[in-house]
Amino acid sequence: MKRRLAALTCALTLCAGLALPASAANFTDVPTGAWYESAVKESVEQGWMTGVSDTLFSPNATVTRSTVAMVLWRMEGEPTPVWRGHFPDVQINSWYGIAADWACEARIINGTDKGTFSDGVVTRQELAVMLSRYDTYKGRTMAEGALNLYSDANQVASWAKEGMSHAIGMGWMEGDGGKLSPKSTTTRAQLAVILQRMHTQAMG
Repeated sequence: MKRRLAALTCALTLCAGLALPASAANFTDVPTGAWYESAVKESVEQGWMTGVSDTLFSPNATVTRSTVAMVLWRMEGEPTPVWRGHFPDVQINSWYGIAADWACEARIINGTDKGTFSDGVVTRQELAVMLSRYDTYKGRTMAEGALNLYSDANQVASWAKEGMSHAIGMGWMEGDGGKLSPKSTTTRAQLAVILQRMHTQAMG
């Protein structure tokens, strides 16, 4: 079973991101000097993210639940645990199947109230919760960011306050114009920057 999972891991990694470019310079849609250029470069070189093709990164594309699962799974070293089949709508041979199953087993990403994975876009507060759970999984202490400094703090869902507070406290996420925008989505460029910040802090 482990041998089968290892083979699937290799194949699915290639399917999910195609060939890995050597650096952000290969992407025609990542301008030199862009605020996210170094983050994209590091995310690709570290193997956390891949381009949508050999020459495109799609920095403005919206991040999905499957992308978050895949990214965190890669950051963790692409573990190959025993397949549990936590989600009825995620198959082992889907490009993010192993990652989603691992993320659920690690209590990083939960299913919906119907017990499904229900892949789709993630809001900023949902992403913050997933990232904070990953830190908990790694045994790190939760940070406390001052959400009340933002004018829309009351829009953060009760279940997301701890996660959002941690993401703000760690400096992974920042407000824009004095707002948290918890229900807004995140782009691939923004995710790359967040991953770079997480890695920098983890490395001390």
